[in-house]
Formats: sequence, C-alpha cells, structure tokens
Amino acid sequence: MSYELKSAGVLSGGTCCYAGSRLPVRGPKRDLDSPYIAFLGGTEVFGRFVKTPFSDVSEALLKMPCVNLAAVNAGLDTFASDKALLGVAREARLSVMQVLGAQNVSNRYYRVHPRRNDRFLQAQPALKTLFPEVDYTEFHFNKHLLTTLQELSAERFAEVRDHLQETWLETMAQVITALEGRVVLLWVSYDLKGNGAFNHEPVLVEHSMVEALRDRVAGMVEMAVAPAGLVDDFDGMIMGELDFPAAQHMLGPKEHARIGCTLAETLQGLI
Repeated sequence: MSYELKSAGVLSGGTCCYAGSRLPVRGPKRDLDSPYIAFLGGTEVFGRFVKTPFSDVSEALLKMPCVNLAAVNAGLDTFASDKALLGVAREARLSVMQVLGAQNVSNRYYRVHPRRNDRFLQAQPALKTLFPEVDYTEFHFNKHLLTTLQELSAERFAEVRDHLQETWLETMAQVITALEGRVVLLWVSYDLKGNGAFNHEPVLVEHSMVEALRDRVAGMVEMAVAPAGLVDDFDGMIMGELDFPAAQHMLGPKEHARIGCTLAETLQGLI
C-alpha cells in the first residue's frame, strides 16, 4: 500500500465554481466552449483523494472533455436546486448523473443543507408529530437522525422511509426533465459498516426506484464497487496524514479506472 501525504486539495487544482453557481465542484475549471460531457454527483464522482477520477478516465478514452461538476457531500437536492449548474449540464452533449441516496433530500419531515445535503438542518412539524419524544437539536447529520428514528419505532420509521423514497423519485424525475432526458444514470453501489437500512450506498435506494426511471433517460450503468479499505485500493491516493480513516471509505484509483472504462463504453454509443 502506498499513498502520498499531501493536502487533499492539491490533487486536482482545488475546487471551482461555474456559471454563478456557489457549489464548489472539482477543479481545475474547464473551458465550456467545446462540446463536453457533464458529470454530476457526490463524493464518489468528485473523486476525493484520487488524482484521476473516473470522469478523467472516460475523457481520455472518449477524446471528449468530461467536466466534473461533482462536490464532496453533495446530494440530489444540491443539483435539483442549483439552476446555474443544471444550465451547464443542459448544454452538455450528455450528462452522467450519479444515483445518490434518498436520505439527503429535503422533504415534509425535515430539511437538509442546500449544498451539503448530508447535513440535517431542521425537523418539520410532521416529524415532530410522528416522533414527539425526540430532541432534534441533537442531530447534525441525516443518517444519525434516521438511524435513531428506526431504533425508536420501525413502524413509524417506515412512514418516513416511504416518503423519502417517493420524494427521491419525484426529484430525480425533475432533474432528468431539466436535462431534457440526455442523461446516463450511474448507479454505483457498495456496502458500509452501519445499521439496518443504512449499511449500503446509495442509502434507501431500491432497484425498483431506479428501474422506474429507465424509460426517462438515455442510458444506465450499474456497478457494484468496493471502498478502498475493503480491497486495499490506496496506491496513488493523495491525502493528508489525518485523512487515512476517511480514505478507507472512499473509492480508490483502481475502482475509478474500472468505472471510467465501463462508462466510456456506454457513452461512446450515445455521443
């Protein structure tokens, strides 16, 4: 195992913003005047700690610019609410859209941070009514909240889960419509240490939910992947000395190369 002990921000020229969007996506900033493919997603698409994310791998194979519009900890709400960034993606030949978790979407039970969607902001009256015994000031992250609710009452939690999944499906459909259907869904799934419904990424996303979107998009790529810590995929990672625990849960360079090659095969027939 080998990795470079550097600041993780150095690996790609830091972050940048496009078209007036406030979302810091992976840098360096790219020229959008030539035809390009847009990549939207969270930490996996951003390629945290990885010098060559899979968007770069696909670009090298396709000989077409692949613009990485992903952000660390971004969720579906991040893109659904960012009209500027959706505009950049709409101008692309195609957009690769990661299938992101259903827990990080604002809904009638709680609100999430507008850019870092993994952050819990506020419980809505409907959730306070459903779980009146909970002190919501104790929560900062959605997973912690939902894990607690599930432990308190599986029956009441099922109401929240069902609503989150319905909201996710509606929001995904809105984003796909905004991108005029020129979307390839990228469904990368992997297991994590966790509790119940929260030990698998993307969280609370079931096969039937993704299949319901198939007719709305140009293509779909489904891949089972493994975090770096499970398959010792650290060679070439760039991180600070304190980043190793987090890096174990990220996708490593070999997995990024595999995803990039698989995506390029699908995209080649669509551009």
